[in-house]
Amino acid sequence: MQEPARIAIDLGAESCRVSLLRWLDGQAAVEVVHRIPNGPVHRAKHMHWPLKAILAGLEEGLRKAAHIATEGVASIAVDSWSVDYVRLAHNGRPLRPPFCYRDPRTESVKEATDKIIPPAELFARTGALPHRINTLYQLLADQAAGIDPSAPWVMLPEYVLHWLGGRRVGEHTNASHTGLVDLKTGDWDAELFRLLGLSIDAAPPIVRAGVNLGRLQGPLAALKAFRHTQLIAPACHDTASAIAGIPSSLDAALYICSGTWSLVGTLIAEPVTSAQAFDARYTNLGAAGGGLCFHSLVNGMWLVKQCMEAWAAEGRPWKIEDLVAQAAQSSYPGLIDVDAESLLLDSDMPERINHQLWCHRWATIPDVAGNEPVFARVIFESLADRYSFALSSLEKLLDRTLDRVHILGGASRNRLLTELTAQRTHRPVETGHPESSTLGNFAVQLAANESDGQSVTAEAVRKWAELLSEC
Repeated sequence: MQEPARIAIDLGAESCRVSLLRWLDGQAAVEVVHRIPNGPVHRAKHMHWPLKAILAGLEEGLRKAAHIATEGVASIAVDSWSVDYVRLAHNGRPLRPPFCYRDPRTESVKEATDKIIPPAELFARTGALPHRINTLYQLLADQAAGIDPSAPWVMLPEYVLHWLGGRRVGEHTNASHTGLVDLKTGDWDAELFRLLGLSIDAAPPIVRAGVNLGRLQGPLAALKAFRHTQLIAPACHDTASAIAGIPSSLDAALYICSGTWSLVGTLIAEPVTSAQAFDARYTNLGAAGGGLCFHSLVNGMWLVKQCMEAWAAEGRPWKIEDLVAQAAQSSYPGLIDVDAESLLLDSDMPERINHQLWCHRWATIPDVAGNEPVFARVIFESLADRYSFALSSLEKLLDRTLDRVHILGGASRNRLLTELTAQRTHRPVETGHPESSTLGNFAVQLAANESDGQSVTAEAVRKWAELLSEC
């Protein structure tokens, strides 16, 4: 009898994917069976995620997977970007479309919150760097906007699991991004909730990566392939899943999960919450099977995407492959701070980049046809420089040498960025699978199949990641 298949749902800020793992002639084979374009939408003055469209696309993808996997599907798991969540009404349905973390509604809220609990103190107790986009500030912005603070909420990937099976949880790797988890206990910080006036009863119970959430329910469960399908909470944060998908040890490696964002860091066994770590903008976030992802949040391919959208709107469309190729042949005026607040926002990105060049006293770039690769070269050079700075600060913080760089995610296919990173870090660079989050998602599912259904170990996950890396 053929081994049953498994499904990984990977929600990205640019596209959502439904992937199928099957065992063909005893060999693992992974296939993306459905891809859904994604991106925040503007409604009135705010940015939201198109949840209905995402769910409709996921249902279509799951039906496609069920049609292909005649051997049946053993499990489904979901990972996604962090910090965003869905508020639920009394019937378990969304109270309203979820906000996008890029929405500026948290700016004034964070300023007010910093007066209640200083950012350095918040970092020391939660390990999470207090970014404006963190769930904590979004929940407080809900209160300020008159949204019922007692309404239950659930993070986005866990909401999809809730939609598929009805159980509401917060998986630890994802919950650690909220800025509300006690670093010592790994559970919600009840005192912090009280201090900020947030309802802890509205938060979901925290579980660990690998927990079995029960059977798939609803109309999809009637499909033959889904009759015995279990729902698994993987490392629900896509970066934790991506790192779980790396088959080699990261003890002496810098990882760069490079996509819309760049997460630059390494794995550690114990948290680092020193003033130096805070000043260097590092964060301690849960890893699959234990330990912590210790990294800095850096801007990423968002900069390029926003430029491409601006140029396309003016009748100057580009393919990313062509842009990278021509950028490799282009000179550039200077470097920018890729983490500047203005570069985290959407629209007018070429103008924003020119403003950053001007602020640093570099020549600006005329935004005309033919200069697009110059903008791209500035972005790639600046990202590589930022990666190099992150490596240096990380080695000082940990007092150990990292002798190689591992780039994974969509940007691992960007040969120019890879080469520039090698030049600026003076380290050999290896590239991982572009769908590493999906491989890590599957690795946790397979490890969970061998566990007690409550959690997995890092060793078990890596064993399966090594097998899947050959797909």
